[in-house]
Amino acid sequence: MTISVLGLGAMGLPMATNLATSFSVQAFDVSAERTAAAAEAGLRTAASAQECASEADVVLIAVRNEAQLRSLLYGESGIAGAMGEGTLIILTSTVGIEAVTAVGAELAELDISLIDAPVSGGPVRAGSGDLLVVVGAEPNAYRKALPILEKMSSTLVNVGDEPGKGQAMKTVNQLLCGVHIAAAGEALALADSLGLNLEQALEALMSGAAASFMLGDRGPRMIQTMQGDTPEVKSRLDIFTKDMNIVTSAAKHASIPTPVAAAAEQAYLLGANHELNTSDDSQIVTVFQPHAQD
Repeated sequence: MTISVLGLGAMGLPMATNLATSFSVQAFDVSAERTAAAAEAGLRTAASAQECASEADVVLIAVRNEAQLRSLLYGESGIAGAMGEGTLIILTSTVGIEAVTAVGAELAELDISLIDAPVSGGPVRAGSGDLLVVVGAEPNAYRKALPILEKMSSTLVNVGDEPGKGQAMKTVNQLLCGVHIAAAGEALALADSLGLNLEQALEALMSGAAASFMLGDRGPRMIQTMQGDTPEVKSRLDIFTKDMNIVTSAAKHASIPTPVAAAAEQAYLLGANHELNTSDDSQIVTVFQPHAQD
């Protein structure tokens, strides 16, 4: 089985290198720098997205948003027309329920199956095949993609028989993740304002009922920020600005009140207004520290 990976960012490249240990993998990114990084990692690379996709049984896509997805599929150098009948696309991105439902129907008319498989876990876990992958896909397509999905994941959950269901589950996941990061920033900012030792405070919080994955993961980088250092960018803040908009939009469509998620969304928008879009999302802590923006 030949797999093409399109999109070699923080998640795409480690997913590609992990898959290459079991499958024939070719890779491409619109950034020449990222494509070169893939070549340095030992991956075969292509000169264009179309070339990469035309030779594949399965195309794995890791893009940032719906606009990038549609450009990749249908733009001037779009891959949809270059892919063969009966091929598969595995979409690992979080782009929203309605977008994926529409794209899945469009691709079906071309006899291309869409596997809606958004992932969660971060770059390190992506590189070791330790991701949470939630999937919505037609059963026959799911069976064909299963060896790849299993290679990517430590937890694989099939949540529905159609594209869009994976996005629905990821939307619920991102509600909690986005709230937890914002809450962690608010808590550590309060600890700092109360004169507590931040390392001690984080250790104490992670030892009790207040512990969360996001507090443990982002907390040390938040402390770096509060101490005047700039943490490594492991997950950009604008990803959660996008994802929380997907969350609140889906909730409105379902007529479900989400006041906590809405408050977290405002925190990310404040971060964007403070020009933190390309910064690590842990830097959201600064929006809770007025003096940090002076």
